[in-house]
Amino acid sequence: VQLVESGGGMVQPGGSLRLSCAASGFTFSSYDMSWVRQAPGKGPEWVSAINTGGGVTYYARSVKGRFTISRDNAKNTLYLQMNSLKPEDTALYYCATGRRAPYKYWGQGTQVTVSS
Repeated sequence: VQLVESGGGMVQPGGSLRLSCAASGFTFSSYDMSWVRQAPGKGPEWVSAINTGGGVTYYARSVKGRFTISRDNAKNTLYLQMNSLKPEDTALYYCATGRRAPYKYWGQGTQVTVSS
């Protein structure tokens, strides 16, 4: 099983980034998926989740209206479009299988830094 996140980087407040998570080694289309983030010195924070078909999405209150989760089951890829980024969005972002903890599989994460 492998989950590989990409698309992180440094961006100014108000900017946008699109994260991707490439999945392999399991039947991606059979799993709800989540994005989880961890800021320095803090515990993991669930950000967003999506059901197997992509038609139902869930968001933490802190990101609702700014982030959009999506998936392409044909490409075994999960996405997170992040707009109107704030400094408090700075964290290591992980994709994970499942809609809530405990997550069965995690990626290695991609760093997002929002700073002027």
